[in-house]
Amino acid sequence: MSNTIMDTNFHFAGQKSVYKGKVREVYTLENNILVMVATDRLSAFDVVMPKGIPFKGQILNQIATKMMQATEDIVPNWLMATPDANVAVGKACEPFKIEMVIRGYLSGHAAREYKLGKRVLCGEAMPDGMKENDKFPQPIITPATKAEKGDHDEDISKADILKKGIVSKEDYEVLEKYTHALFQRGTELAAKRGLILVDTKYEFGKTKDGEIVLIDEIHTPDSSRYFYADGYAERQSLGEAQKQLSKEFVRQWLISNGFQGLEGQTVPEMSNAYIESVSERYVELYESIMGETFIKADVSNIQERIGENVSNYLNSIEG
Repeated sequence: MSNTIMDTNFHFAGQKSVYKGKVREVYTLENNILVMVATDRLSAFDVVMPKGIPFKGQILNQIATKMMQATEDIVPNWLMATPDANVAVGKACEPFKIEMVIRGYLSGHAAREYKLGKRVLCGEAMPDGMKENDKFPQPIITPATKAEKGDHDEDISKADILKKGIVSKEDYEVLEKYTHALFQRGTELAAKRGLILVDTKYEFGKTKDGEIVLIDEIHTPDSSRYFYADGYAERQSLGEAQKQLSKEFVRQWLISNGFQGLEGQTVPEMSNAYIESVSERYVELYESIMGETFIKADVSNIQERIGENVSNYLNSIEG
């Protein structure tokens, strides 16, 4: 679809390097500045789908940046400005090579592991007798190693992270503290929207001054799972599936079409009508999570729009 941005090739003033992740492209500039472009690529089961989703990049970028602004009083973050609907500009950081996944409920990956009979996930105990989507007694942190594009993230315990020296004990304790604080704030923000923040992931990095800050996306439907609070208890008691806000609906569609990112499997064909329906779901996710109407940016020439907006911003801070 022509009104999506799948790939970028910008050359900003002072540009030093470009990193292309699963859905974001990160430009490193001089003066320790990063320009992060949220594309419309869709990733599921750690595989990038062949077609983009209209407005997905804008939606994720706007949720992430607004959520960072809503949490900056409790956890410092990398963000400096959002000069374009699809772009965040911030301080360059050395990322920690783990994702801090935190789970308040037995859902998704945790539920799949639980059904296999596992009662320990990343060194964290999961009580016997739980049903899928039950609330844990306390949120548990289940970290994952950060995969390169095309590889799978893998579960890892705190003990193994420290043993392998991936993160120092001192730094990990800060990551733990920040993860719990962000999840608590995210839970409160979700409750105001009639939602339950089920699980999410946070990524952190260190600035050149050695400060640990929050980076990447936060509380988006790509990095988080939300349930509708209304009717949650009733659905649990009846053993019904929960109404949720996340990209789980994409994963379930892929599973029903024989794809889970396993070797030898082929991504099913996504029709234009299906792509459009996914875009509409993302708009619905935005409006439910943020409690405001989504304003679509001009997509007549997304590349030109982004290039111009970012260059104007960089010129303004240079001046």
